[in-house]
Amino acid sequence: MISLDPQQQTARTWFESLRDRICAEFEKIESEAGSDARFEYTPWDREADGLAPGEGGGGVRGVMTGRVFEKVGVNVSTVGGQFAPDFAASIHGAGEDPSFFATGISLVAHMANPHVPAVHMNTRFLATTKRWFGGGADLNPPIPYQEDTDAFHARLRAACAPFGPDVYERYAKWAEDYFYIPHRGVHRGVGGIFYDHLECGDDAEFDRNFQLTQAVGEAFLDIFPQIVRRRMGLPFTDAEREAQLIWRGRYAEFNLVYDRGTLFGLKTGGNIDAILMSLPPLAKWN
Repeated sequence: MISLDPQQQTARTWFESLRDRICAEFEKIESEAGSDARFEYTPWDREADGLAPGEGGGGVRGVMTGRVFEKVGVNVSTVGGQFAPDFAASIHGAGEDPSFFATGISLVAHMANPHVPAVHMNTRFLATTKRWFGGGADLNPPIPYQEDTDAFHARLRAACAPFGPDVYERYAKWAEDYFYIPHRGVHRGVGGIFYDHLECGDDAEFDRNFQLTQAVGEAFLDIFPQIVRRRMGLPFTDAEREAQLIWRGRYAEFNLVYDRGTLFGLKTGGNIDAILMSLPPLAKWN
């Protein structure tokens, strides 16, 4: 059992409330498609045997398989403890003191219809000797539609606008650089935003960066269901489904080889099924 200070509890409560609202909206989409699919929730706890006082925590893995969402996972977790020495050196503020706290929400949706884009969204609050927010969202269409790409980016731009005139451009460029598969020479999708290490040295910084993180979560909840509803009824061919499965292979490669969140979860004793829920249910390599 780990104890939470006011900032940590505030962040955790909001991540869990965002999870609840996203899952309710996704279930509503399934109902509109004539499906009775619902999320199944599985709590998990970190193995606490042999850990020092204050280590532990856990989370809840939520997964749904339906007519529109072939597989969608929405996870929340709140964990604390100490990084292994070799991993601590790579984490912001943990080089000299490996103690850490992390809470956040992570979402990946793989869609049944190849005209509907897959999507990833994650927001988190971490504490070592420093405290910071990070996260983002990116769209991953097997069959890109410029209308969808423009709408997704426009909504994220609007979310970032109150926090500075160049915030969206910087975070969009960060996503472009991050969500790239070097060994393939291609981007994972059509981008979005990515940010990290928004430090909270005092309450004012915490409030500002928390508000930005909330704005990103609300933007996702607003725009992605719109895109899903726009495309989910379109007919598709066997060739388009085949292209989707091959594209999913690229997505899996990125998440297993380059994704920092996957590595963080594995290095901190997270739930394996929750960490790897980002992988698609079916994929192909050609």
